[in-house]
Amino acid sequence: MADDMLAIDFGTSNSAAAVLRDGVPHRLPIEVGADTLPTAVFFQTEGGEMLLGEAASRALIAGDEGRYMRALKSVLGTSLLNEERPIGGRRRTLASIITDFLRVVKQRAEDEAGQTFTSALSGRPVHFHSGDATRDARAESDLRACYKAAGFDEVRFLFEPEAAALASHQLNKSGTLGLIVDIGGGTSDFSVFRTDGQHVDILASHGIRLGGTDFDQVTSMSHVMRHLGHGGELRRTFGKGLLPVPNDIYADLASWAKIPFLYTRDVQRLVDDMVKQAVAPRDMERLSYVIEEQLGHELAFAVERGKIAANGDQDAAIDMRFIEGGLTAPITRTSLNAALTPFANRLREAMEHTFTLATNRPEEIGSVVLVGGSSLMGMVEEQARALCPTAEISRSEAFTAVVDGLAIGTGHL
Repeated sequence: MADDMLAIDFGTSNSAAAVLRDGVPHRLPIEVGADTLPTAVFFQTEGGEMLLGEAASRALIAGDEGRYMRALKSVLGTSLLNEERPIGGRRRTLASIITDFLRVVKQRAEDEAGQTFTSALSGRPVHFHSGDATRDARAESDLRACYKAAGFDEVRFLFEPEAAALASHQLNKSGTLGLIVDIGGGTSDFSVFRTDGQHVDILASHGIRLGGTDFDQVTSMSHVMRHLGHGGELRRTFGKGLLPVPNDIYADLASWAKIPFLYTRDVQRLVDDMVKQAVAPRDMERLSYVIEEQLGHELAFAVERGKIAANGDQDAAIDMRFIEGGLTAPITRTSLNAALTPFANRLREAMEHTFTLATNRPEEIGSVVLVGGSSLMGMVEEQARALCPTAEISRSEAFTAVVDGLAIGTGHL
């Protein structure tokens, strides 16, 4: 074990850090009173220090002037990572923001542990990007560079579902096959494993770029955006006939990572023009208000809350009264599942491919272990049960199984 190695789960929605002490994972509270730190930052318009986690969310909710950002991990391996943009009083890249985030995680972990960490064992999805090996490799290289810029001399990686298997294998009966289903904020990852009660043998791992932020986006597009003019029509500036309202602005407004980039003069002018040409201007005026008042993240949080409520087998509503008094969007478990049906099919196909890689059949699986915050969605368990009908379904620590496994992994290096 490397005594100077810190285990870090840098997640799309939440992050965590841990060390191995006397053979047992020990989580370091890098957020006050919590084992996990929301992977979110806030920059005040006039400058000042970057706020992280709950402090960033409080600044957003309080209406402070500035830029809130979430789902930073999703830009790894893309051209967005190194594009300079005016953020917090100066020009920054998302790479520099991720670096600063990891630097704070390192410092807080060192303060809690009372020691210096010069190396890191980081989790990573099996695939940052589905079906694109070049971009996938670039994403890991990007993340490695951010870790090193944050002060780590050495960085190693472990697939997140394999880390979860190290932490959760006791939920599987000795000698039988288990399946880790790790549904995070940005990716879904799977590992088939066998354990003898002490050691874990990974037979195959697979993953796809699909996670909770995608669930939020499709929920927003299917339940909310029509109240802002999506699906409507525009009159032509010249000539007769109508044009469909463009989709791109709505797709970006429904995407956590892209919301901050909508707050520009060009976008505001485009939306104002759409209001003038709209057949139903009332709905479009709501969109203009959201952009002008920079309410995209408030809307995303409202969608997330509505999704969680509807997943709990109840009729619910997405509260949009911060846009207009009395405005809500009904959502039920039935309407949510209908919107998520394409994703449910993709999850099942990914699990089936994992079995193919492992050369095992689904009926051989003794237990399915659900990991990750988005594994709490009912459709995830439904797909696992349908594919592995004889397996016992277990839930590990949804938000900390990966970092616990990474800490255990430091003992194997």
